[in-house]
Formats: sequence, structure tokens, C-alpha cells
Amino acid sequence: MIITNNKKEFRFETVLEDGEIARLEYRWLRGSMVLMHTIVPASGRKKGIGSELVKFVLEYIRTNNLKMVIYCPFVTKYVNEHREYQDLIDTRERK
Repeated sequence: MIITNNKKEFRFETVLEDGEIARLEYRWLRGSMVLMHTIVPASGRKKGIGSELVKFVLEYIRTNNLKMVIYCPFVTKYVNEHREYQDLIDTRERK
């Protein structure tokens, strides 16, 4: 799966086999990446695509020495299940 950062649209995305786009949308807040929504079309659900998107984004955040603010429930669930990403949470910002 190829995931790209579409900076113009503020989203990480991947094109599914049927041409639809799965994405994780973000915004910026005081230098932290705010993870807004993870959207996987019906054709891509139950295949681990959402989890792969989230993992890719979290690794991007880590590699680029960023912090994150989470609004997306799917990302919250993922981070709660993968505690190694807890250190990326911007503790200055609480939702």
C-alpha cells in the first residue's frame, strides 16, 4: 500500500483497488499535527487499511519530531492499543 501526504488537502491518503481514497485528515495547531478524521470507504473496511494509515502517520510524526493532538476516535483507539505512541501526544493541548 502506498500512502502519500497530500499537503494541499491536509491529508494522508492511499488509493484503494477500486479507485476510492482512504484518508486521514489533519490540521495544524501551534506546530502540532491535529488528527481529525480517518475515513475508509466501505470497499476498504475490515482490511486493516485504517490501521496502516494511522501507523504511517504516527511514524511520520515521530520521524519529523512533531507532536499530535487527537480528535479522531479511531486514532485514539489505535494509540490506546499501541502505547509506544503515547509520547507523541501534545500534553499542552487537551480536547
